[in-house]
Amino acid sequence: MSIAEVQSPVVTTESGMVMGKEKNGVFQFFGIPYAAPPVGENRFKRPQPTESWADIRDATRFGAAAPQLPSGTMTNSAPVRWDEDCLTLNICSPRVDSTKRPVLVWIHGGAYRTGQSGMPWYNGSSFAQNGDIVTVSMNYRLGALGFTDLSRFGDEFDTSGINGLLDQITALHWIQKNIEHFGGDPSRVTIAGESAGAFSVGTLIGSPRAKGLFHRAIPQSGAAHHTLSIDTGKLVADLFLEELFLDERLSGKRLSGERVSGERLSDEARAASLDRLMHASPQEILDAQGRADERYEAHENRGRIQAFYPVEGNNEVLPAPLLQLIAEGMGSNVPVLSGTNKDEMTMFLTGEVTLELLESAAKRYGGVHLLDEYRRLMPGANDTDIWIAMSTDFTFKIPAVRLAELRAKHGAETWLYQFDWESRAGHLKSTHALEIPFTFNTLNAPGVDVFIGPGELPQDLADEMHQVWISFVRGQCPAWPSYTPKARAVQHFDEVSAVIAHEDLPILSVWADIL
Repeated sequence: MSIAEVQSPVVTTESGMVMGKEKNGVFQFFGIPYAAPPVGENRFKRPQPTESWADIRDATRFGAAAPQLPSGTMTNSAPVRWDEDCLTLNICSPRVDSTKRPVLVWIHGGAYRTGQSGMPWYNGSSFAQNGDIVTVSMNYRLGALGFTDLSRFGDEFDTSGINGLLDQITALHWIQKNIEHFGGDPSRVTIAGESAGAFSVGTLIGSPRAKGLFHRAIPQSGAAHHTLSIDTGKLVADLFLEELFLDERLSGKRLSGERVSGERLSDEARAASLDRLMHASPQEILDAQGRADERYEAHENRGRIQAFYPVEGNNEVLPAPLLQLIAEGMGSNVPVLSGTNKDEMTMFLTGEVTLELLESAAKRYGGVHLLDEYRRLMPGANDTDIWIAMSTDFTFKIPAVRLAELRAKHGAETWLYQFDWESRAGHLKSTHALEIPFTFNTLNAPGVDVFIGPGELPQDLADEMHQVWISFVRGQCPAWPSYTPKARAVQHFDEVSAVIAHEDLPILSVWADIL
């Protein structure tokens, strides 16, 4: 097809021309490859450059998500269209011209196991129409395919424990080289994400490999505490490899009885192991990942963080522990807007909170004394409310504060918020991910109604939050003070929003020696 034959917008990238579409005055381009498909010999390896194409590439449909198993949570209850060939991105722009507009890069969440960039909640049209902002979203490798440390098999797998993050970094490099053709400014890039997307943002802030690729950051419900140590990463890899080789164990095909999870393998065993790794179907890998997940959760040496998260300390993305890198000042030149939701963990509440569950959570988080402290601070609260508060604080709120505190030591600007608006649907309250359609101004997107419940749309709050995000991406400072250990100012978003200072001191003291 020639340009003369095309009525839709066409943009030239470094790899070739792409054809998008215009909808409601916004130019959209979907499924653009930013790296070669991570299949065949590229599986478990660092992202490779994409090959060029000669014809005009149709970019009017979202690319496939990364291979994944449905999590069963409200945001990922249905199967998605996935493929191992998943390294694509999407662009939403006010115009495809030479105007250099600020760029918002969105990284989806999903516990590093699920999710996709094509979710309607992430539609950047309102940012384009109301903020003159170019929005980019991306898919990246997930689960075992993106975050299993297989460096024991040689240098070609040295990034296998953080390939999902390296995919994101590769996408940011692509943006630096190409976004001008879509009306964006490579010198004004803000990265943002929610949940594992926010963990990714926090990690990229502290990564020397990502330095200079972005200029502002918005981690929503996630910070910099969700990485695995080298030893825990090895444990996850051990469990995964044992489960992937389950069929061989049962059929007696394992070579000389050698443990594929061991650090030392004979050349013959190594070759057989690599052959299995490289030729197993994506579904076999997902099934092994699921079984390894279950074993990890019950393992006596498991850490506080889930399996198949980024491994720190032995690779180019995280050459040292993430918190150490941030404490040393990495990313302190990047202004950050960060926050959490008041009742994050209600989304993950699937049954009755028993005393046994509550005590188990407290032990895992830092000790049974946590339970006593929360009962003291929440007099009259039932076990469910205490579990929600304690789990929300451990997983999201305290890490966000600690990130701000570490950055404040270097004079870095971090503005904290808390989303307090409560859903009218069941027990959700201010649940995990609820703030996303407010920040994107997508309250009418499919599925949002299930989260917000019946009644009039809270459009006034969405307008308020969306404008704060627009202003930040455009380079302005929020209206409330930057967070410091002395002032501790936090913007609370609700039907009536307000700045509150020092509110969380009692809770922060409870976690002082833990997080």
